Amino acid sequence: MNAQVFTTALNRQLRRVVSISALTAVGNLGDLKVEFKAGLDAGLTVNEIKEVLVHLYAYIGFPRSLNGIGTFMSVLEDRKAQGISDVVGKDASPLTDRTDDYERGRKVLAELTQRQQTKPAPGFGEFAPRIDIFLKVHLFAHIFDSDVLNYQQRELVTISALAAMEGVEPQLQAHINIGLNVGISMRQLIEAFDVIEKGVSKRQADAAKAILSKVTEK
Repeated sequence: MNAQVFTTALNRQLRRVVSISALTAVGNLGDLKVEFKAGLDAGLTVNEIKEVLVHLYAYIGFPRSLNGIGTFMSVLEDRKAQGISDVVGKDASPLTDRTDDYERGRKVLAELTQRQQTKPAPGFGEFAPRIDIFLKVHLFAHIFDSDVLNYQQRELVTISALAAMEGVEPQLQAHINIGLNVGISMRQLIEAFDVIEKGVSKRQADAAKAILSKVTEK
């Protein structure tokens, strides 16, 4: 995958990223196994899919992320037994930015949101400072430090997972805004929600489209 795939419609690889993210989020391991195979056949590398699953844990929790990783491992073992050699892909580049982890994460979040980020974050960050530290240091620094996925791809993963889950509408709305900020188009978001409608839930897809309409009206 690369940034060029976001210039038009979602390509085959990104459609599989949407499916993998959504199915991991809802814990549908049977269909997820099928999507892993389809994603590899579409040209996703092993490291790209692993990075999707690692990224997801910050939004869906360790249990479902680890279940996804375990399922992916079994798919790779089955394919290896069949004589299929999947492309591993690049590893993350060495980190060159030696800025303090919190400040590095705050800088990334400011770039994503296109808003200055205060320290601590107002509201929840003042009420529970430790969660603000975890958010900046671990998610927006440590996880985002890996360039196996770019910001657009990471936001597509996040939006797809949140759109598939119930009860996270405020977070989905926030990440739709971020997705638009980093260059994902309305057309591509609608295509992603169409994928979720077909493979996960029409109700969740309709709810996500309603939130997208609300965001774009503003």
